[in-house]
Amino acid sequence: MDLDVFVAAHQAEWHRLEALSGRRRLTGEESDELITLYQRATSHLAQVQAAAPHAGIEGRLTTLVARGRNAVTGARRSTWRDAARYFTTSFPAILYRTRRWWLTVALVSLALSAILAWWIGTHADVRDTLVPPDELKELTKPGGEYEAYYSDHPSANFAAQVWLNNAWIAALCVASAALLGLPVIIMLFTNVVNLAVGIGLMASAGRFWLFLGLLVPHGLLELTAIFVAGGLSLRLGWTVVDPGPRTRAVALAEEGRAIVGSAVGLTVVLLISGIIEGFVSGSALPTWARVGIGVVAEVLFLVYALFLGKRAADQGEIGDVEAADRTAHQPVAA
Repeated sequence: MDLDVFVAAHQAEWHRLEALSGRRRLTGEESDELITLYQRATSHLAQVQAAAPHAGIEGRLTTLVARGRNAVTGARRSTWRDAARYFTTSFPAILYRTRRWWLTVALVSLALSAILAWWIGTHADVRDTLVPPDELKELTKPGGEYEAYYSDHPSANFAAQVWLNNAWIAALCVASAALLGLPVIIMLFTNVVNLAVGIGLMASAGRFWLFLGLLVPHGLLELTAIFVAGGLSLRLGWTVVDPGPRTRAVALAEEGRAIVGSAVGLTVVLLISGIIEGFVSGSALPTWARVGIGVVAEVLFLVYALFLGKRAADQGEIGDVEAADRTAHQPVAA
């Protein structure tokens, strides 16, 4: 094949395909022409690759074929409607459908934290193995490290730092579903221990209520987001074991898209928690006001997940992408 002759012979067709694929609206005749030119360009690309490979021509034709395919099939474009649908339908639906998993994770985690905190707070020998007595005094004294943690840094910087850290932890929890959710158990237990140590040490110094007053404003929502991430990961891991009436491939695809996509929603939840931690937890507001803000944020999230989510689930929403964007699959018997 003489590549120069080939290009000269089809150059006009390629220019025409490029022009048609860039238009938003086409007449009936132009649509037919577009399809014909797209099919020819696909054939031209195959001929060049087989008879006269050339990186430049192949690259141009590959791009042209991709644009033509998008124009012919109608490329899907994300819009603000997609974002609105995600936060009003998809995200609350997956929260509701997996509620038994993350609520169970929350109850077990909080129960273990309470037991460990009581053990640490009432056993001096346990505390001594964790922190030397002198360091314990520095940690728990008025203005000590536990208390100063929430006020030593500029609010905006602190909120951003907390958000990035917690969002990363939540993302890791969700991603661990690829390993049947087993790594998330370690992450959740680490979270349980850290929470119990803080409560137990402050309680031993008679500063339990002060610590709760600093923890509750942001901690309720922050811990809930971590529990949700852990529950979602375990739910997806269990799908590998028990896909239900669907084939394993279909179940993993549908649940995987919904659960991995929930990382976006959890990031927003943790952003709100980070803002509360940065601007409210260590602020000069009275304790009742700080705790009240945290309780309101938590109640709003639970209403969002359990009531708005139930409504979406009752309408058949599973938290996956829209039906038009899913890969078709064969039905299976229940």
